[in-house]
Amino acid sequence: MHSLPSVKNIAAFHAWRGEPAQCLQAALDIARGHGLPHGDLHLFSTGTNLVVALDDRLVLKIFPPLLRHQFMSERISLSQLRGRLGVPIPELVLEGERDQWPYLVITRLRGVMGAQAWPTLPEDQKERVLGQIGETIAQVQRVPVGELSGIEPRWAEFIPRQIEACRARHERLGLPRKYLDGLDAFLRDAAAIIPLEAPPVILTGEYIPENFLLSRETGDWQLSGLIDFGDVFTGWGEYDLLGPGSFMTAGMPSRVWSLLRGFGYAQADMTPALTRRLMTLALLHRFSDLNRQICIEGWQQRACDLFELERLLWPF
Repeated sequence: MHSLPSVKNIAAFHAWRGEPAQCLQAALDIARGHGLPHGDLHLFSTGTNLVVALDDRLVLKIFPPLLRHQFMSERISLSQLRGRLGVPIPELVLEGERDQWPYLVITRLRGVMGAQAWPTLPEDQKERVLGQIGETIAQVQRVPVGELSGIEPRWAEFIPRQIEACRARHERLGLPRKYLDGLDAFLRDAAAIIPLEAPPVILTGEYIPENFLLSRETGDWQLSGLIDFGDVFTGWGEYDLLGPGSFMTAGMPSRVWSLLRGFGYAQADMTPALTRRLMTLALLHRFSDLNRQICIEGWQQRACDLFELERLLWPF
């Protein structure tokens, strides 16, 4: 039996995952132990954990002990959302643990990875898909939170912590000085404008092209699958508009409107209060890194401060 290593930190895990001969042997042993297919293993290079396709039907996802919380989020989310969405998600086949590394075997969805397909889509198809993403976010948020209510972080504690650490985070990530200079003023009302006690909904935090699949039928592209629920927690629903808003709308009014309309907003909802909440949440998101995430060409030259950046990202 191939033992899984003791890894002290994420860097050590990534180093181990970067050695296919080692990590694929572990996947092979687990698959054999459960009598699962293992003749054509494929290691996925993206994702936080070790993700291996066993064949064209099954995927093995192995979590290092220090990311056990992601295992819990994924397992509970897949159970809670099963049969409740209009778009496919993986189904749980089995779960287990070896050497304190928990793992899941899930079904493999069909379709093209969004990160691969998105750049090639015609503009009308991008608007169509963004509308479907908005609809799917809304569907997920209508599902009762169930056991996910116990997943950390708790929203009412999370937002104050993010506000407190916001400047240090963006300084460390190299946000340009002209935005840092106005950061404190921009966040002055953050605790008041972000609802902390509203009934929580399910948040993935990552509706981004790496986490969905697209397929083409009768000439039109459509959302055909959602994957990766390891970062799910619960909180204020607008938080989940930030992924597509940063990575996919490119500051184009028609794309922004398609996303928000799909989410369920009407023209009357398109207010300065909404854009201020969205920009504030973009700064407070736990994975916020504006330099890497804003996909608008020349945005640093086009926006002199955070207020102009808000209008650039969320034009109505």
